[in-house]
Amino acid sequence: MKIEIEQQAKGGYILLVEIPQGVRVKVGALGALEFPGGFYAYCGSAIGGLGTRINRHVRSEKKVRWHIDYLLEKGRVRGVIYALTEERLECQLAGRLGQSFGSIPRFGSSDCRCPSHLFFSEKLQDLKEKAVEDFRDLLKGKETILILPIGN
Repeated sequence: MKIEIEQQAKGGYILLVEIPQGVRVKVGALGALEFPGGFYAYCGSAIGGLGTRINRHVRSEKKVRWHIDYLLEKGRVRGVIYALTEERLECQLAGRLGQSFGSIPRFGSSDCRCPSHLFFSEKLQDLKEKAVEDFRDLLKGKETILILPIGN
């Protein structure tokens, strides 16, 4: 599936990922981690390649490069929430989601000081609603937040 976003656009995004049942995954230097079955929100940004980055995440064939790539080998992207913006929002989004959901320590945050960029919920709708609310609050209505459902 190809997502129609300008390939070189700038923006922030949240991947909504389903892991159908609990799984243990070796995640690069983080080692083997336990992921309960449920739904995950992964915060990211792409300053100069949002379409390219999101399409890479939803593709099944790719070289494993980032923490999220390891997890996506065991799960699937169920949706993407994103906004076209010049601001780097991933750490602010992660901070907000971390106040409402449990996280996987150090996941996706090796290049910043955030405790995590990956958050867990048993309910997809809870993650989606909070992510959209946080995006809207951070952008203060300046940008449009778009939601792409993927799969069932």
